[in-house]
Amino acid sequence: MNQINPTISRTKTQDNLAIMYQASIAIFPLCAAVIPWGVLCGSLAIQASLTPLQAQAMSLFVFAGAAQLAGISLIGAASSPLPILSSTFVISSRHLLYSAVYHDHIRDLPLLKRVTFAFFLTDEMFAITNSYIEKNRSFNYLYAVTSGVVFYVMWNISTLIGIIAGSSTDNLEELGLEFAIAATFIAIVIPSIKHRSTLVSVVTSGVSILVLNSEGFGYSLIAATLLGMVAGFYVDQGEKSEH
Repeated sequence: MNQINPTISRTKTQDNLAIMYQASIAIFPLCAAVIPWGVLCGSLAIQASLTPLQAQAMSLFVFAGAAQLAGISLIGAASSPLPILSSTFVISSRHLLYSAVYHDHIRDLPLLKRVTFAFFLTDEMFAITNSYIEKNRSFNYLYAVTSGVVFYVMWNISTLIGIIAGSSTDNLEELGLEFAIAATFIAIVIPSIKHRSTLVSVVTSGVSILVLNSEGFGYSLIAATLLGMVAGFYVDQGEKSEH
C-alpha cells in the first residue's frame, strides 16, 4: 500500500498557504478601494426599498458591483424585469472576454472547480491573476480563487456596512462614495498599460465615452468599448508589422 510522505505533504501545505497569503496581499489594495463602492451599493439598495436580507443577498449571489448598482437603480424606478436583465447583461458581458482568456487554463478541471472559478471571477480577480501569470509565466488556480474569495468577503462586509448605514442615515450617496467606482477601475487599468496599443485603447475608450455621453447617446458604454478595441487592435497590428 502506498503511503503519503508526511514531509512532502507538509511542504505542499506550506506552499499552498504561501500562495494564498500572496494572493490575499495582492488583492488587498483593491479590497480597500472597493469598500466605499460596497457601502454605496448596500445603502442604495435599502433606499430602493429592498429589505436588508434582499440587499445582502444581491452581494452574496450576484456579486457584481456595476451590475448591482444598475439593477438597484432600475428596481428603485419600478422598472420591469426585462430592462433590468438586459442592462445587467450588457454591463457584465465583459466577463465573456475574461472567461475566454482563462479557457485553456481551466477547461480540463472538474466542473465544480470551473463553476467556482467563474463565480469569483471579477475585474479585480482578473487583474491580479493576469499580473501573477505575467510575473511567473504560469497560471495558478489556488492563487486566482483565493484572490476572488478575499475580494468576495470584503465586498459583502462593505455591503453590510452600507445596509446598516442606509437603514439609519438618509442621502448617504451625497458623500460622493460613487467616486470609488472610478477609482477602483483606474487602479485596475493603469498597471496594465504596458504597450502603446493598450494606451491607445484606453484613451480612445475614455474620450469616446465622454463625447458620446455629452451628446446623450444611449449606448455610449458599448460604443466606446468597441471603438477602444478597434483602435487598440490596429495599433497592435502596426506594432507587429514594424517588427
